Amino acid sequence: MEEQTRSIIQQSLDALMDNKLFLPDLKEDMRVKAFKSLNAILSTPNQIHKSFLRLPLENGEVVRIPSYRVHHNDALGPYKGGIRFHESVNEEEVTNLAFLMTLKNALHNVPFGGGKGGIVVDPKSFSDKELHRICVKYVRYFNHVIGPDKDIPAPDVGSGEREMDWMMAEYKKINHGKPYLGSFTGKSVANGGSLGRREATGKGVYFTFRYLMHDYLNANANNLSVSTNPFAKTALSYANRPLTVAVQGFGNVGSVTALEAFNCDYIKNKVVAVSDRNATLYNAEGLDIPALVAFTASNRGDLPSTEEQLTSAGIKATIQPREDILTMDIDVLFLAALENQLHDGNKADIKAGIIVEGANAPTTEEADAYLSQKGVVILPDILANAGGVIVSYLEWLQGRETQFFSDEEVHNQLIAKMKHTMDTILPQYFGDPFPLRQNCFIHSVMRLSTVLYRQGKLY
Repeated sequence: MEEQTRSIIQQSLDALMDNKLFLPDLKEDMRVKAFKSLNAILSTPNQIHKSFLRLPLENGEVVRIPSYRVHHNDALGPYKGGIRFHESVNEEEVTNLAFLMTLKNALHNVPFGGGKGGIVVDPKSFSDKELHRICVKYVRYFNHVIGPDKDIPAPDVGSGEREMDWMMAEYKKINHGKPYLGSFTGKSVANGGSLGRREATGKGVYFTFRYLMHDYLNANANNLSVSTNPFAKTALSYANRPLTVAVQGFGNVGSVTALEAFNCDYIKNKVVAVSDRNATLYNAEGLDIPALVAFTASNRGDLPSTEEQLTSAGIKATIQPREDILTMDIDVLFLAALENQLHDGNKADIKAGIIVEGANAPTTEEADAYLSQKGVVILPDILANAGGVIVSYLEWLQGRETQFFSDEEVHNQLIAKMKHTMDTILPQYFGDPFPLRQNCFIHSVMRLSTVLYRQGKLY
């Protein structure tokens, strides 16, 4: 991952070096030195905080749980990023995700820097009381680096509004008399959270796809039809026809994305497959997504994985291995599970012509290059899954002002923000041969570089 981070920065800076409109005051040797400084600053985190949480279990044992909080860059504002609860969490992963948060916030012009947290646990293996202790310990151990104006954590894989409520309560207790509502986002509405936050990432993921395939293509069909751009040709080949959709992952992001697709009136798409950690469910005629959402709500988030469960829920589907969803013969693949799902080992078997990344880093660099060379349209994580951080920003604002937006106001601001980003990026994407991910990276690095230069941090 570290090599991939450095590659992203180097490629973006190489593309900007010869652009004389970018930082025009920097010339010759001064320009070379400034770009070397940018490379060093952006390819490394500012701080890595690590601790072992001492946790007494209900059975009397005491365990020590590795945990992290990484601060990548705060040029644009306080550090911002989720806390991942997963057994695969490690320092390299959290550092890379913090880097991606920096770029994501820069791309969408959200006034936050990039941070990320992680706790090496399988939350399903702990009782609620033990999880509460984990949350309390995390805040105690990292209290010195988090806060409304320093670093604002949020939910991520394995965590949600309950955990954020617990953590904010502990932060309030430790920092008595200080502002606390903006210390964590993704909280419950009753505890100062924002309406629409839980659904924000999934709604944003689907809106990105819908805006491209319906709004943007229809508005620009004439120009794109004569373009030699390979991605324009792919997108147009899928426009205005029925599409089959598969959604990998059925948590907060995947389930909302699937439900948005199921209810969409703009595009004739049919969700034929969904998957989670246990299985893939497939129905060529389309799955009953509302019924699946209802089932997972009362089964700890798990999809039906036996014939008996399907029958009792009244759902028609065949059960297949969970990894089958990635290589199905479908038009659109939404990736809403974990990182590194499309990789060197399965890239040649991917049949979807459009891939939308709801998860963070679900496509490796090798798979991304291979699929892009084939003309596959990939809507990358940095663009598609920013709904969560955008609404987190709105929640942070509401907490500071103690004035709260309606659900409709939150949704409208989310869509307006993502639409603005798409309108900025898509013309460039369809006008040059770079994949969309690289276009997004270049735009983010350009904005970060400009701010770092203006702040005098390149010397």
